[in-house]
Amino acid sequence: MKIPSRIFSVPRFLKILQSLHLPTRPAGGNVKQVRSKSSDPAAHARHTDAVELLGKFYPCDDHTNVTPKILSKVGKSLQNQRNHPLWLLKERMKDHFYTCYLSRHRNPLFSVYDNLSPVVTTEQNFDSLLIPPDHASRRKGDNFYLNQSHMLRAHTSAHQRDLIRAGLNAFLVFGDVYRRDEIDKSHYPVFHQLEGVRLFTKHELFANVQHGEELHLFEKGYRTSCKQESHTLEAVKLLEFDLKQTLNKVVTHLFGKGLDTRWVECYFPFTHPSFEMEIKFQGEWLEVLGCGIMEQQLVNSAGAQDRVGYAFGLGLERLAMILYGIPDIRLFWSEDERFYRQFQVTHIDQKVTFQPFSKYPPLVNDISFWIPHEGYEENDFYDLVRNIGGDLVEKVTLIDRFSHPTTGKMSHCYRITYRHTERTLTQEEVNTIHRDIERSAVEKLGVEGRF
Repeated sequence: MKIPSRIFSVPRFLKILQSLHLPTRPAGGNVKQVRSKSSDPAAHARHTDAVELLGKFYPCDDHTNVTPKILSKVGKSLQNQRNHPLWLLKERMKDHFYTCYLSRHRNPLFSVYDNLSPVVTTEQNFDSLLIPPDHASRRKGDNFYLNQSHMLRAHTSAHQRDLIRAGLNAFLVFGDVYRRDEIDKSHYPVFHQLEGVRLFTKHELFANVQHGEELHLFEKGYRTSCKQESHTLEAVKLLEFDLKQTLNKVVTHLFGKGLDTRWVECYFPFTHPSFEMEIKFQGEWLEVLGCGIMEQQLVNSAGAQDRVGYAFGLGLERLAMILYGIPDIRLFWSEDERFYRQFQVTHIDQKVTFQPFSKYPPLVNDISFWIPHEGYEENDFYDLVRNIGGDLVEKVTLIDRFSHPTTGKMSHCYRITYRHTERTLTQEEVNTIHRDIERSAVEKLGVEGRF
């Protein structure tokens, strides 16, 4: 009898899962930046200039750019806080997959992981997904690095290879991800994703196809816009059909029938062909998920050479904002009882429409400065503003660029909108924050103030 190549031992499976940091993490209060109180000089040498996070120390180097404000978010796990809208959305998706996708033994086909550590290696976050060394997505300006070898994951895709290597063929990963970005009502440096992967053997993919035993998953062919060089066209078309049907069912389950959707071809380093789904919301097309046929090189590197598969990723905040009518992404981090109370439902499928609190007035201050000739990143300024102003900052907009005709120096002017989601801010407290931002911009970014 032929032994399937994917049979694995339980000890090996547990060892791989332990490496993914599955044990429950305490929420909050688990991060420190630098400092060692040990009297042991050797220990002090190890821990000075290090970031302590989730019980481990990460030596700082020239890549380290995490901020105290970002570190304070690690371990909050909003997707696991009961009666939070992200928890509610997660539970609805879990219920859908558990109900609609069953194995031949009538067990749920998809495994679910919602508490994997957000600390990953740069190899997991990039190399395992075939992202080239010079790819723009690796920039310090776009990511939060603990050091050159470790970072806060930029996507839940960072766990794909490890979970496949552990022997899983269908799984969902819910988790927090971290990216440096602009500041407005729909962007936040911490957000949450759902990652899904499903792999198929030849028998599983062609089981319901007439004369399916005569078809093949692989060939020695050429890469085209429709397929990879190692995949047969019939395998890719079946995978694409199953992928899009699966995601259409998810969206219909969440929003109901009659929603306008469309598929757009796109590019990801780790899938080909790749697609984005857009839905029509308030008269505009909004991208809500990305997906595609997994690069066979990635699948092979995880030890699943006899399988093909697809992967998809959804942004939970964007879906929840549309589904529940939440107008500002900062509200997901609110501790106001008026927010949580609206999502205390008796059943996860109960319809909820968010009722905004009273609209507190905004306060607007501008800041302008000459930027250095080299080394200035807009995301560095956004991080600085977020670290000082926190969630009191609703939006930061670059409203003017000016190049001096004689010196060639470049000036930026930003408009910072302050608004509390739970009370009225005073001009005095905003001015205090704004002066701190001005001072820190000069000291930490090397700008020359025009204030």
